[in-house]
This record gives sequence, structure tokens and C-alpha cells, in this order.
Amino acid sequence: MDWDKLRIFHAVADAGSLTHAGDTLHLSQSAVSRQIRALEEMLNTTLFHRHARGLILTEQGELLFDATKSMNKRLEAATARIKDSEEEVFGELRVTTTTGFGTLWLAPRLSKLYEKYPDLKIDLMLEERVLDLPMREADVAIRMKEPSQADLIRKRLMSVRMRLYASQTYVNKNGLMTEISQITNHRLLCQSLNSTQVAAGATLVHHLLTYEVPSLFTVNNYFGVLQGVLNNLGIGVLPDYVTEDFPDLVRVLPDLESGEVPVFLAYPEELRQSKRIGAFRDFVQEEIFTHRRKIRETLPDKPQLPPD
Repeated sequence: MDWDKLRIFHAVADAGSLTHAGDTLHLSQSAVSRQIRALEEMLNTTLFHRHARGLILTEQGELLFDATKSMNKRLEAATARIKDSEEEVFGELRVTTTTGFGTLWLAPRLSKLYEKYPDLKIDLMLEERVLDLPMREADVAIRMKEPSQADLIRKRLMSVRMRLYASQTYVNKNGLMTEISQITNHRLLCQSLNSTQVAAGATLVHHLLTYEVPSLFTVNNYFGVLQGVLNNLGIGVLPDYVTEDFPDLVRVLPDLESGEVPVFLAYPEELRQSKRIGAFRDFVQEEIFTHRRKIRETLPDKPQLPPD
């Protein structure tokens, strides 16, 4: 099959327009149209339904587009490996992780990585959906559970627990809880139970809601919960990794916490030799080591701060 025609077909299917595909490929609309017609004649099928608003793939077109998407991802992976220098770290690195971990822990530390590798370009994708690394939806992932996808290199980074925190201002005004039944005197801030989250966090929230909580504030990520806590809305369920960057938070009910949540770094086997992946992996591991050391050092003076 003609690779050039497949490349043009993929661009048209992705854009949904001959004109837009032509702009991307630097070809005229008529040249793109001729190639698509030639491909349809070669396959003896219709790949697109034409209408006034653009092009829609037929069933046969969808099948071919699935194949070209896979091919394109593999070509991107090969290109990434070829571009990785033997001596330098540069180019784009697409990192995916959860909104909470990405905003509260990872993003604030990335300036150190850029200082060391100024030519690196990081595309940080924050979402709860698990992206397909083998299909190159991202280069590297940090997830709150062990990835189940095949052909991935996995490394356990640390573990996290969900705990209760409040601001010092809130505690000064409302008092510090000494037993869980006193939650009936406070507003609870937590991640929405219908949003994607780790099971351990949801279990802790369910337990707290067995008490008659008078007021509830829910949000679909931990960044929002943290903002509520910092602004004195109530007592929040938060991951323990926030304690280093927000040392004035007060630990509420130190004996109450969720089960352990493992944190894994993963990337495709085919990117094993990638200098960018290696640089990012080493950076994250160094930051976790520093994070743990700082938490340990603060324990004698701030017993309410939990270790990892």
C-alpha cells in the first residue's frame, strides 16, 4: 500500500477537511482530493461521506484510521528514540498524572528540572483518565496505582495516605477535633464521591460520612479541597504529600488515615533508552528522596506532620 497516500488519508481523517489537511501537508486541496480518490479506488471502497460541513469517515474509513493512528504513534515513538541524544537531554516530554499530584507536588518542583535541562519541553497532562502509554498518548505517567498495560517499565516511587487537615486559623476559631464523633461540629471538605479517585480515599470519606456531618464541600480534585482548607472552610481530606509545601496545615486526628496508596512511574518499554525519560525519572526520584528527608527533619518540631 502507498505510504504517502496513507499519510494524506490520516491527515484528512484527523482534520475532517480536505482544506485543513492540505494546509497541514502543504498541498493544494485538489492534490489531497486526488490522493484520497486514488486510495479509495485502490481499496475499492468509500472512505469518507462528503457533506457541506466536512468529511465523516465511513465504517471502512474508521477501520483504516484506527490502523493509521497506530502506525503514527509507533512512528512518533521511533522518532523520539532517534532524536534522543547520546549526551544531551532535549525535545518534548509528555507527562501525565492526576490533577492533584500534578498541581500540588510535581508542577511546583519542575523549575529544578528546567534549570538542569533548559532545552527540555514538558507537556504536562493532568487528568484522572489513564492514558495509553504504548499507543503514545503520553511518554511517561505517574499514577496512584500500578499500571496494568502491557509493555511498560514500572517503578514504585512512594506511597501516599489520605489524612485530615485544617488551617491554623480554622483550628484557632473552631477548636481541634480529639475524636472522630466531633466531625458533627465541623464542615467536611473532600473529593466528590462520584469523581474518579483512589479507593482508599473514597473509603475514608465514606467512613466519615457515617457520622452526621452538618455541612459538606466537595470538589472533583484535591487541589480544590486544598484551596478550601487554606481558606478556612473546614476540615479537609488531603493526600499527605501536601505537608511539605504547606507546613502550616494542622493534622487533625493523627491516628485516622486511609489505607496505603502506591505511586508508580511508568513508561513504554520502547523508550527504555530515552535520555529524556531517564532525566525525568531521576529527577522525580531525587525530589521524593528530598521530600522524605524534609518531612523526617520536621517531625520533632511539628509532630502533626506525617511522613510518607
